[in-house]
Amino acid sequence: MIPLLGPLDPFPPVESARADMGGLLAAGADLGPDRLLNAYRHGIFPWGTVEGLPLWYSPDPRMVLFPEEFRLTRSLRKTLNNGRFAVRFDTNFAGVIGGCAEMPRNGQDGTWITPEMMAAYGRLHELGWAHSVETYVEDDLVGGLYGLAIGRMFYGESMFSRRTDASKVAFAHLIRYLSDHQFGMIDCQMRTEHLASLGGREIPRVAFLGRLRALTAAISRRDPWQPVPASRKW
Repeated sequence: MIPLLGPLDPFPPVESARADMGGLLAAGADLGPDRLLNAYRHGIFPWGTVEGLPLWYSPDPRMVLFPEEFRLTRSLRKTLNNGRFAVRFDTNFAGVIGGCAEMPRNGQDGTWITPEMMAAYGRLHELGWAHSVETYVEDDLVGGLYGLAIGRMFYGESMFSRRTDASKVAFAHLIRYLSDHQFGMIDCQMRTEHLASLGGREIPRVAFLGRLRALTAAISRRDPWQPVPASRKW
């Protein structure tokens, strides 16, 4: 039986998440900033809804990527250095999350990024917790990603691409920013081959939570992010 949370109910222990249901922990509650930030600090994230109720997950193992383990291929390095894409941070959050919502996904019928989810993360962006990395060709948004930053922990939510390598370029710029600012880990949530190809790997949930507690204890910068100057080579 999956717990149904009311507005003031705390999350159950993550150890009670259903392994046979992908780490489903609970349903219900709300998507307000305080609830979302509390969830992420405890290794819980929302993914989809049932009858309008958010579903909350904490899978074991957990897919993560450590910035120092990012795999920068020779072809991607060439793309980054040729200047074909322009990259901006935090200038079009709505466009990025909208692009992610519209992107078809293998094995998924529709999108989990509902209008309610978009509004919730948009509010976190306004408050300085959520950030976007945007890839442009001649001012046309062609790819990007968004996620949350708490302390020195980044939680990747989704990415999209309308041009070859557009999302990979955004991800590489994210990695460089996180490395420059001493972030220790990216939460990738669940395994995909795409994330594994970039250097992501699964770790036990208990190890993930231990690192999470240490990284989220750091001071959070909530000002808009700035990309690395284009003159800096890869």
